[in-house]
Amino acid sequence: MMMSTGDLLNIEPVELKFLFELKKQISCSLQLSNKTDSYVAFKVKTTNPRKYCVRPNTGVVLPQSTCEVIVTMQAQKEVPPDMQCKDKFLLQSVRVNDGADAKEITPEMFNKEAGHVVEECKLRVVYVAPPQPQSPVPESSEEGSSPRGSVTENGNANGSDSTTVMRGFTERNGTPEKSAEAKALMLRLTEEKNNAIQLNSKLRQELDMLRRQSNKSRGNVSMIFVILIGLLGLIMGYLLKKT
Repeated sequence: MMMSTGDLLNIEPVELKFLFELKKQISCSLQLSNKTDSYVAFKVKTTNPRKYCVRPNTGVVLPQSTCEVIVTMQAQKEVPPDMQCKDKFLLQSVRVNDGADAKEITPEMFNKEAGHVVEECKLRVVYVAPPQPQSPVPESSEEGSSPRGSVTENGNANGSDSTTVMRGFTERNGTPEKSAEAKALMLRLTEEKNNAIQLNSKLRQELDMLRRQSNKSRGNVSMIFVILIGLLGLIMGYLLKKT
């Protein structure tokens, strides 16, 4: 990572690299290291202030201390040509009185014409394309196979295409062993279905037979009951005559 070493601050990096993505805010950071025993004020400027947000854009770095500056690029609606960016940043730094804070920083502090010793570092913007997903590795052709032929005008494929069609049919329907297993399973299921139908028919026949036997038994009981009533009537008549 490239670094700018000045008399006041070490600035890292000197290239603001943004992992470019459309319609998304992207940020990167700067590390400002004060290499002196003095308080150092800084100010960040850009050629495109509407496009970037710098926090903080001004501040004070304490002696032998480090300060982090976050630069955020607003969401972009289109990709720049060739992923090139002409935007630039300028970081200015100057010694200030001990104990100074950010509230005391004024634009006049960075005015060279006023006799201030201002250290400047130019930073450029670099767009980095996001990593592309790896494309699947194409299948290599089998050794000894002929080149893939084209389809003729009447819709028939040549020898190479026929092989391809058969291969696709095999892939869709599985291997011959799996096809044989599927056929055997279908035959077994069909046989079990027929057995179930036959068993159901047999059960219905037996149920009808039981119903008929039940009805017949009820008829016999009714006849016996009538005969018993008749006999009781005769016995009662006979007894009454005797009395």
